Amino acid sequence: MITRFALFEGSLKAGTSAADFRAAVTSRLVPLWRQFPGNCAVRVMFGAERDEGAPEFPLILAISYPSRAELEGALSSPFRAQSREVTGQIVAEFFDGRIHHHVTEADEYLP
Repeated sequence: MITRFALFEGSLKAGTSAADFRAAVTSRLVPLWRQFPGNCAVRVMFGAERDEGAPEFPLILAISYPSRAELEGALSSPFRAQSREVTGQIVAEFFDGRIHHHVTEADEYLP
């Protein structure tokens, strides 16, 4: 399985509530992310706690695909283009930091 992570490293803007940020992501971005073709899981995780001195991640997005081909199809889809536009709007309103992406390949070990 291939998973592409979007790590929102930084902090919420001063005066912005975590609840408002979460509501914006949930209502405006999650519906688009769920429409990425070929995905088999969309996980949206909001930062709750971290170790002292660790970087802050208010949001981590993980979208999984069964293959690299499915990932490539999703990245070229119109839903991704739309999500980039909406992400820019949400970032401008709520977030100070940077977004970086990481692609992982998982091995699964069951008990």
